[in-house]
Amino acid sequence: MSTITNEPVLDSLAPSTPGLWSFGHVTVERVDSGPISLDRRGGRLHVRHSLTPADLSERLVAGVTSSIQDAEFGQDEFELTMVGLVRSTVDGALESWTTYYRNSLAELLDGTADFAPIHDKAEELVRGSVLDLGSCFGFLPLRLARAGMDVTATDILPGTMILLDAVAPELGITIDTVICDAGEVPAPDNSADTVTAIHLLEHVDDSVGEAVIAQALRIARQRVVIAVPFEDEATACHGHIRTFDLESLRAVGRQTGVPFEVFEHHGGWLVLDASAA
Repeated sequence: MSTITNEPVLDSLAPSTPGLWSFGHVTVERVDSGPISLDRRGGRLHVRHSLTPADLSERLVAGVTSSIQDAEFGQDEFELTMVGLVRSTVDGALESWTTYYRNSLAELLDGTADFAPIHDKAEELVRGSVLDLGSCFGFLPLRLARAGMDVTATDILPGTMILLDAVAPELGITIDTVICDAGEVPAPDNSADTVTAIHLLEHVDDSVGEAVIAQALRIARQRVVIAVPFEDEATACHGHIRTFDLESLRAVGRQTGVPFEVFEHHGGWLVLDASAA
C-alpha cells in the first residue's frame, strides 16, 4: 500500500538564483569570504560559504562534517547542504555538477582524495563487467567506465541516477544506470561478472544487508566485492546505522556459504566467490 505525501521531491538540476540555493528548510548562500558556517533559527538552516569552483569535489564531505557542531544535523540536512554548496558556487545546474564531478574524479585518480585508496582497491578487485549497488553519485562506476569497463550504476534515489545520466556525457563517459533498491535489483541471474557494494552495508540493518548480498550473489558470475568503513560509532550525518570490524565481516562471509576473503585496507573488505554460489 503506497502513501501519498506532500513532501517536495529534490531536483538537483532545478533552476536556482546564482549564489543562492534553497530546498525545504535549508538555504545555502555563497558570500564573499569566510569559512562554512551553519545558522539554525526557527526551524530553518542557513549555510554560508565562500567556496570557489576549484573547491567543489568530494573533499567537501570531510569539510562539511568537520563544520557540524549540531547534534540534530542528520543525513537529510547533510545531503541538502552538499547539494546547496555545489549549486551556489557555480552558476548553472549542469555546469555546477559537471565541475563537481570533474574535480572529484581527478582527485580520485591522482590519489589526493580521501576515498582514492578505496577506489584503487575496488578497481584492482573487479573482473569483467560490473554492476555497482548503492552507487550514490556514481564516482566508482564512472571511474571504471572511464577505464573501459562495461558498468551499470544503481541507486534507490532517482535523483542521483538522473544526475549521473546528465553528467556522464559531459565527461565523455558512457554508463548505464538503474533506479532500484539494492535488495531488489531488476537484473537477470548471472548477468554481471562482478557486483560491487562499496560503503553500502553500513547504511542498512542486518536483514537488509543479507538481502543485498543475496542479490549480489544472484547477479554476479565471478565475484562480489564489498567494502565498509571501520568506525567506533556509526556516523549518523552520513546515514550510517551500524559498524563493522574484521570479525563481523568474517561472520557476514560465513553466512553466505561461499568461499570468501576478508582483509583490511582503509576499512574492511569482503570478497565473495560468486562462481561457487
